[in-house]
Amino acid sequence: MQDTDYIIVGAGSAGCVLANRLSESGKHKVTLIEAGGSDTALSLINFFIHLPLGYGKLFYNPAVNWMYGTEPDPGLNGQRDHWPRGKVLGGSSSINAMVWIRGHRADYEEWGAENAGWGYDECTAAYRAIEDNEAGADAFRGQGGPLFISANRTGLHPLVDDYIRACGQAGLPYTPDFNGENQEGAGHYQMSIKKARRNSTARAFLRPAMKRANLKVITRAQVTRVLMEGKRAVGVEYVQNGQRHELRCNAEVILSGGFRASATGRICRALAFPLCSTTPMWANTCPTIRASTTPSA
Repeated sequence: MQDTDYIIVGAGSAGCVLANRLSESGKHKVTLIEAGGSDTALSLINFFIHLPLGYGKLFYNPAVNWMYGTEPDPGLNGQRDHWPRGKVLGGSSSINAMVWIRGHRADYEEWGAENAGWGYDECTAAYRAIEDNEAGADAFRGQGGPLFISANRTGLHPLVDDYIRACGQAGLPYTPDFNGENQEGAGHYQMSIKKARRNSTARAFLRPAMKRANLKVITRAQVTRVLMEGKRAVGVEYVQNGQRHELRCNAEVILSGGFRASATGRICRALAFPLCSTTPMWANTCPTIRASTTPSA
């Protein structure tokens, strides 16, 4: 027997959900490793994490942000974009602007065309299962899931409705639900906010799971290598407080460190294991992600 059954590298939006689901039955020992710190330790930066308006304090703070940058972009006269990614429990869901918007149907249909199980219908079903949407349930939204989603209809700036009406006069139709049938138009964003606090994946998924004895969370631990036996991942090496540790598993090592940290051959080589295979869909998502990260009013 090894130290644990599953090792999850990265406690971001995906890692927190994985930790919850894999530990849910109580049959498996799960270890979640995060390079950043806790989102609940007493500190000013963590205050800004949970205060919805505080996200502006997080975009350029290396205490909770990897502070990535893009390659020079010819379309921006060679400038490099700032690429914030969360370095804390909850990952980027702990530092982002909390807009709950899934993206366009065509993106998922493109994924599903080459990758079975990743099409629009499958992904919509997954979204509906995790949601507890204040706007109610229908063919696109879900209710009763672990992640509360605010309908964002109260406490808005008094000019919001005037702005939306002006968009209609300019020919941009009103869209009642950007996560519904049609994404084109002007309307109100849904938000991952619950009771005036950020509802990150750490809050919605990880905190309930941390009450289970079969889940262990290790913070401020940087994974430096995936341990391999042939083509099988059997554990990881990580550094915490300047000390190097090894952790082995019975079942699987799951890399969920985000697009930048988990899904490229460069990272695979940096983690000291050979690139055994690639999945083409991820190579095509980066332009989509960038195109959809437009400033919100």
